[in-house]
Amino acid sequence: MSDYVPLWMFVILMVSTPGPANMLLMGSGAQHGFIKCVNFMLGLASGKIVLNIAIPLGLGLVIDKYPLGTTIFVYLSAGYMSWLALRSWNNHKKSPSEIKPLTYIHGTLVHPLSPKAWIMSLLAYSQFGPEFSGLFEERMLIPLSFLMGQLVFHSLWCLSGVLLKTTVGSNALLNRCLIIITILVVLWALFYGLSLD
Repeated sequence: MSDYVPLWMFVILMVSTPGPANMLLMGSGAQHGFIKCVNFMLGLASGKIVLNIAIPLGLGLVIDKYPLGTTIFVYLSAGYMSWLALRSWNNHKKSPSEIKPLTYIHGTLVHPLSPKAWIMSLLAYSQFGPEFSGLFEERMLIPLSFLMGQLVFHSLWCLSGVLLKTTVGSNALLNRCLIIITILVVLWALFYGLSLD
């Protein structure tokens, strides 16, 4: 069990820090409350599990082999996550029945399109994977570790948005500030992803 502690510390550090998914959750929590964000969180977890299982099966090698594809992927990622954030730009002008929270499907695409998520997964497999033996350790320990980290820290990011709304109040300025911060984090992830080429 103690052999897993470095992996778990890495997962905690990676999943708890600001990234596109966490910022989207914070904004969504401020907009819709925790319960209405659960489907989006489940989508995030599903997308990350798929990514974490696909990487050791060869997806990481495919992306590495085609650098132009990686560049296109990074721009698509930034566009998609910015679009998700900007969907709520004018929510303060809409009636409550018109405001739709992010869905499970939206969530499933965030991590597979996030350079931060790819870097986390690739680092986890390259740094900790060689230490493990047995099918469970080699293929399932890393995805399950990320899943547990996500359930905890994605919930906390969403709840921090709820707390922020409770403290500051629901208004257009709060909403737009969270959107701008999310887009800045997405752009940081974009340029960080491109710098790895």
